[in-house]
Amino acid sequence: MKKSLVLMVSLLVVLLLSVTGCSSAQKDKAAPSADKQLKIGIVQIVEHPSLNTIREACVAQLAKDGFKDGENIVIDYQNAQGDQTNLKTICQKFANNKYDMIIAIATPSAQAAIGETSTIPVVFSACTDPVGSGLVTNLEKPGKNVTGTSDAVSAEKIMELAKRITPDIKTIGALYSSSETNSISVVNNLKEYAKKNGMTVVEATITNSSEAQQAASSLAGKVDAMFSPIDNTVASAMPIVAQVANKAKIPYYVGADSMVKDGGLATFGINYTVLGQETANMAAEILNGKKPGDIAVKTMTDIDIYINQATADAIGVKIPDDVKKEAKQIFTK
Repeated sequence: MKKSLVLMVSLLVVLLLSVTGCSSAQKDKAAPSADKQLKIGIVQIVEHPSLNTIREACVAQLAKDGFKDGENIVIDYQNAQGDQTNLKTICQKFANNKYDMIIAIATPSAQAAIGETSTIPVVFSACTDPVGSGLVTNLEKPGKNVTGTSDAVSAEKIMELAKRITPDIKTIGALYSSSETNSISVVNNLKEYAKKNGMTVVEATITNSSEAQQAASSLAGKVDAMFSPIDNTVASAMPIVAQVANKAKIPYYVGADSMVKDGGLATFGINYTVLGQETANMAAEILNGKKPGDIAVKTMTDIDIYINQATADAIGVKIPDDVKKEAKQIFTK
């Protein structure tokens, strides 16, 4: 009887040790996935202040949302330096290496990203016309693996501001990149406004930033004012273009606050820090399990007046006091 009891106890101990061992093995096996660092690729079409601000604000907000670079996420930031071939190569790398998310800053970046993957979540930022650019078919219900933020600001609002500052303009020179669908969309909006208000639009298109100075010079003698939307190619050449406009004493209205800071006269634009933060919040929702296609594209509604007083002085334009009072920021150099 004693032998039988000892045998039964021994078998029970072996069984318990076996179960405990299996449990420990399962825990050990699961541990790496709990500590896994998610790989996030950030791709930026070109270097300029607005896009840099978006990226920096996005990374900072992701950390606030609980996703810190070097801890539970690894961020791989790549800049295409305005080269479409580089852009494609960067997005191919992200897709081939099965990154957990791609954050694409500006429309060309987003177009390249969705061209390389239909499964990896793509969160775009600063895409003026997501539907017209082919990124999504519906802003409220994007579907598939894509969503993001839009920096759409109508040319009409900017031109209404222009009329308050320089009411006598009749001919507007539109300087923009012919390869950026976001810019084409805004210039079409400008043409509609001009037609309704008895104004004429003269276009000068470029394909890269090295053409910007010549294109601006071609407009200088033909127009009363110049206009550029939130155009990545033009923005990267802003100091040169602004110099041409200032020398010709032509008011130059632009699409972004950074373009005003770089020499444009004024804009009715958005805050790119807030845009970057909103992009990060959407990315965090997805990293926490939400499907990108279920998150509506966010178009920024808070827009403000930005003025460059140094440019106004250089071209002899007096900014009305009421416009100054409404301005979010007045750059003095």
